[in-house]
Formats: sequence, C-alpha cells, structure tokens
Amino acid sequence: MVDLHELTRRFAHHGTLEAIYLRPARGVAARRVDEAEAIAGRGLVGDRTGDRAATAADGGKRQVTLLQAEHVPLIAAWTHRGTIDPRLLRRNLVIAGLNLAAARSPFADQALRVLVGDEVELVVTGDCAPCSKMETVLGPGGYNALRGHGGVTARVVVGGRLRIGDPVRVVDTSDPSP
Repeated sequence: MVDLHELTRRFAHHGTLEAIYLRPARGVAARRVDEAEAIAGRGLVGDRTGDRAATAADGGKRQVTLLQAEHVPLIAAWTHRGTIDPRLLRRNLVIAGLNLAAARSPFADQALRVLVGDEVELVVTGDCAPCSKMETVLGPGGYNALRGHGGVTARVVVGGRLRIGDPVRVVDTSDPSP
C-alpha cells in the first residue's frame, strides 16, 4: 500500500505555462508578456508585487500568483459570460494541466516545489483569495465566482527566466531521490 506522502507527490503529467501577466503599478492594467525574469525572494521583474516584496523583511508570501487555466471557463460560467480574459483576474502565471491546489504539501516534513521551465523554482504559500475588485471587473457575483478558484500564491526560491510554453511540474525536494 502506498502511503499518503507518496500519493501527494504523484502527478499524472506535467503542466504548461500558458500566460504571463505583469502589473507595473497599482491601478494599472496587467499586460501579457511572452517571458519574464523571476528573482529569488522577490517575484517577477516589472511586476508591482515583486517590487513590493523587495521591501518586506522575508520577501513576503505573495511574490508570484498562479491561476489554474481550467478554472477560467468555470468563472466565466458562474458570472454568465461567454469567456473571460485571464488578465482581468489579476494573477501572474496561468498554468494548465497541473492541479495547483495539490502543489502545496499537507506535511511539514515534505517540501513540494513547483518547477517552471529549466530554471525557476517556486514554493506554494497559500490560496490566492479574490479581492473586492472582482465585483467591478466581473459584475455582481464576481467575488464569489473566484472563491476557491482564485489560484495560489508562491515565493520564488530559485530565480530565472519564465517563458510561455514552459513545462510546469511538482517535485518533492525533501526526498533525495526525485
């Protein structure tokens, strides 16, 4: 019988980085880019969250936000829209094909990391709750449409280049045999 530690580090396949969004300042619309630089302990270059993390003592828990691509059609359905541009949801990285909620280890002795491409390593720090702006952006019920589907927050452990199309995988860095 397989133990729970083993089950939590098993994923059917890798995911894919579908989109990258940066918001350079508060109140400024996010812009889609083809690639970005992640800085360990800070976030993404050119994103206000990464710039703000530089002033936090530990860099903060919300250096990068990740959104599950598969949740975007659900959010659109719950807000009675045909489609939603993920840029409106104010998250940095849109990931398809990998369950982001499962990328956070339920065990203190198990360190799961999200690897994006060949360089970047993230650790999921929690859920990314929606903000009240979702009511304005998506209309009445927009806030509740994102509850439980707003993605996750993460810290950048190892920096590097992120590119659309990069593979995204989860690994257990506490286990010496990956």
